[in-house]
Amino acid sequence: MNDEHVKEPGFLAVGVSLQLGVPAGTEIVQSGSTLLGWKDGAWLICEWPFQLGQAVECPPGSPCTVRYMYAGKLIGFRSELCMRVAQPLPLWFLAFPTTVEQVMVRKHVRVPSHEPLVLLRTEGNQLAGCDVLGPVAGGILLDLSVSGCCAALTANHADVIPGTSVRLEFDLPGIGHVSNLAGVVKNLTLHQDRLHVGIEFLFNRAEYIEYRGWGGSVRQAIEQCVVQKQR
Repeated sequence: MNDEHVKEPGFLAVGVSLQLGVPAGTEIVQSGSTLLGWKDGAWLICEWPFQLGQAVECPPGSPCTVRYMYAGKLIGFRSELCMRVAQPLPLWFLAFPTTVEQVMVRKHVRVPSHEPLVLLRTEGNQLAGCDVLGPVAGGILLDLSVSGCCAALTANHADVIPGTSVRLEFDLPGIGHVSNLAGVVKNLTLHQDRLHVGIEFLFNRAEYIEYRGWGGSVRQAIEQCVVQKQR
């Protein structure tokens, strides 16, 4: 792909996390992939998507919807699976879109969630990774964005205050399990005797995700989850 393709069109970029919707019988299967390149006006090339650890089986000619976040916009379009190859790498070739919908969103879209969360208090320098794990707190994710989250703790913890360094562990449904994600407590509120904690994520390359299929970074996985929940 040459420099001209990198600059134009303005709604594509190599490495973008895609949310693909393809037919499977009477249902539409949602799965994640990554954009690897394109030929302007001809095709897009992406990783062969996986769903729950299994390669998505979809014959050429099948319709496909594509959604993703890019440059502060939620982008979507209809496409079609033109060709798929298994060797040397499992790839899909999708038809280049003729019509693209773009919707400006907040810098970091926040979506509701209801997933179990494990919160570990830490000490030391989060970015340097020199920290000591403290008591574990359980909770439920209430909302999620690429910049942070809000969680309701199952029990109040006096040692969780604004400025507290923490590590988080939680599931992204259908995508994977996030572990060792650094964060800092930004605010606390009490709702019906339950402590709600606002946390800002600090991506320091120590976080990791156990993917249920192909994937990328933890940040990309959270972006993919946010797009999926916006449908």
